[in-house]
Parts: sequence; structure tokens; C-alpha cells
Amino acid sequence: MPYIPHTAADREAMLGVIGVERIEELWREIPEDLRLKGELNLPSARDENQLFNYLLSLANQNISAAKVDWYLGAGLYDRYIPATVGALISRGEFLTAYTPYQPELSQGYLQTIYEFQSMVAELYGMDLANASMYDGSTAMAEAARMASAITGKTRVSVSEAVHPNYREVLRTYAWASDLEVETLKQEGGATVLDGASDTACIIVQYPNFFGTIENLTAARMAADSLGALLIVVADPVACALLKPPGEYGADIVVGEGQPMGVAMGFGGPLVGLFATKTEHIRRIPGRIVGLTQDAQNRPGYVMTLRTREQDIRRDKATSNICTNEALMALAATIYMTALGKNGMQSVAESSVRNTQYAIEQFRAAGFPPAFNTKVFGEVAINVGQNAATVRDRLLDQGIMAGLPLGDYYPGMENFLLAAFTENRRKEQIDRFVAALKHL
Repeated sequence: MPYIPHTAADREAMLGVIGVERIEELWREIPEDLRLKGELNLPSARDENQLFNYLLSLANQNISAAKVDWYLGAGLYDRYIPATVGALISRGEFLTAYTPYQPELSQGYLQTIYEFQSMVAELYGMDLANASMYDGSTAMAEAARMASAITGKTRVSVSEAVHPNYREVLRTYAWASDLEVETLKQEGGATVLDGASDTACIIVQYPNFFGTIENLTAARMAADSLGALLIVVADPVACALLKPPGEYGADIVVGEGQPMGVAMGFGGPLVGLFATKTEHIRRIPGRIVGLTQDAQNRPGYVMTLRTREQDIRRDKATSNICTNEALMALAATIYMTALGKNGMQSVAESSVRNTQYAIEQFRAAGFPPAFNTKVFGEVAINVGQNAATVRDRLLDQGIMAGLPLGDYYPGMENFLLAAFTENRRKEQIDRFVAALKHL
């Protein structure tokens, strides 16, 4: 153990205090056939300078969006993050803060969470939002459990056009909660809504996994016909331009807040969004920060409706998802504040323009989109050969081309899901098309 300063005598003294002779006795709960025999295959100890250079060489093997043209989306997006975001969330009082159990000491952080909730609710067109979830997938699964509790039904219906990873998380939740998951087929890139049976909720994505803008009016009608709730997994940036789900009558709206000021970070940390109608306020998982007044009539912020929390009345909690991604929620709050309504609309419009330009160029080059639908920011392209092979070959040319769809949708092995954010330039898209033509 070259990086641990304890001597053999130190270790013997500690073992003596806890009443065992050998450290192996602490592993007695692990079956013998599962224990490691021999030494780990680790390099010898290095000094600090050598170790730093070694770790740097490992880090340089990663593919960074700063080094290649980035078209990989599928839930995490390469969007511009204003410098204000990093500057503010790096302040010690934010960066090191934990759950604000003592409101008298946490007014600043509580206010930022309250502002986050208010902005998410407005963006989604809903009555209220909670203080954030782990990520978009767990927010969707929690929404399904909440719908089941409200309706008393144990079946949930989710569109095949919802993100495949989100559906996997939903199935895991369902297994642990005795829920039945029913999958609604997609045809032509959009959800077939007439396949739902008696269900607690219908879950659709807006825009969906393929970038298609789903018909939420039809989804609302389908849910009403079954006495079900409508859950919408919505891209917050798209909602700056599109009619928000709340205006279609959605009961619960969830999503991933990463596109708003949070770095992709090799897959995390993320921040889930969760908004609903006032009538369901006591069913919401996670936390809510409320605005009140103190004895001197000064405004104050507190965590409220705590009885559903994991740390209070746990046996009666509506959910055991207890913490929130407050630092990432703060990043999203600063992002929304810095850009404002007009700025967020501008970001969304730039994504639409880039996507439409890319579709035109790909179609002209003989690579048509998979579906004839209206899309936002993302589109599935038929590349005419195995998409995974295309992705790998283009990466050698400095182009992260997107996500091959064959692993998720059988029969779509030649289709590549590509995202076009405001960060992409015309010359980059032209280079993408030209490189694909010459493979």
C-alpha cells in the first residue's frame, strides 16, 4: 500500500482495537470463491511529478468536445455555457454547501433553489416545480410512480420514442415497485397513441429521442380517454421556443436540465427537472423550497412540505429520492437568468436553423433523414452503411458524428442520431457532410 502512510505497527494496533487479528477477517462475509487471490495488477509507486504526468497521459486519451466537431447528443448536449455560470458556482459558499437544514444559515442558497423552481415552472408552463432531481431519467421514473399513486393503477405506458436509457431506469423502478410497464410503439418517428390500455399514465418525450416534436394534443386526448395522467419528458431549451407542455394540459413535466449551463462532464453530474399541477403538490418526490415571512415580516425561504422526505416519516414518504442536485440547479438558474427569455429563444432558434441546414445538406448528398417529421435540434440520418463503423471512421477525422441507433432500435443499424446545437457552425456542418460522402 505505497500511498497509505500507516506502518505495519499502526495497522496491527488498529486491528487490535476492533478485536481482530488479521485484516482478512473483515472480509468474512464475502464468499471465499469471490475473494481476490494474490496481488492487484498495479504499477509500482511513483513520485508526485511522475504520477501527475501519468494521469495526464490517461486524460489525454479522452475525446473532448473542445477538440472535435461534436454532434453527439441523445440526452446530453454541447451547448455554450456563459462564463458567469462557472464564476458564480465556484464561490465557496455555493460550491461547498450541503442540504440547507438550517434555514437561518442558508437563506442565500434557499433563495437560489426557490428561483430555480420558479423558472422551471414558468419554462414548462406548470404551476410549480420541485428543487431538482438526480437527472432526467430518475425524474421520469419518479413521475410514473407518482401517477400510479394518484390513480391507483399499477400499469404505466411509455412511448418507444422516449430515450432508451430513461425507459431502462423506469423498468428498474417498476421492478422494485410492482409496476407493469407497457411500451407504446413508434411509427415514422412518432408515438402510436391508440395502443395504450387501462393505465396510470402515458409518457411521451417532447421532442422525442429522434428529435420529432410529438403531438401533445393527441397525447392529452389519449390520456383523458383512459383516465390517465399525461407525463411529458421535455427538453427545457426546446420549451423556450415551442409551446410548453403545461399549455397542452400535461399533468407532470420532467426533463434533464444539463443543456442549461451544466457541462457534459463525461455523463454527469446532471440535474433533473420536475414540475406538476398544484393539486398534486403533496405527491411530489424530492424537495420544495417555499417563500414565507419571519416574525419581523421579512421574506424568508424554507424547505416545506417535508413529511414526504426520506429523512422525516420515512415509512410514509411518497419517495425515497431525498437529495437534490443543488449546485447543478444553481448553474441552470444562473444560465436562465443570464440569457433571459430572449436569449433562450435565440439559442433554440439557432439550433433549429442549424438542424434544418444540416438536413438539407445531408439530403442533397444522398443521406436522407429517417423520418418525415418536424424536428428540433436533432435528427436521425440514414448514412447508407453501418452507423457504428461510420462513427468510428469519422472520429479519426475529428468528427464525433453522433449516436448509432442499431443497438437501441433493431433495423436501424444504418442510422445515426446527430444533434446540432447553437455551437455548430456552417463550415463544420459542411465538413461533416463532405467527410461522410468520401467514406
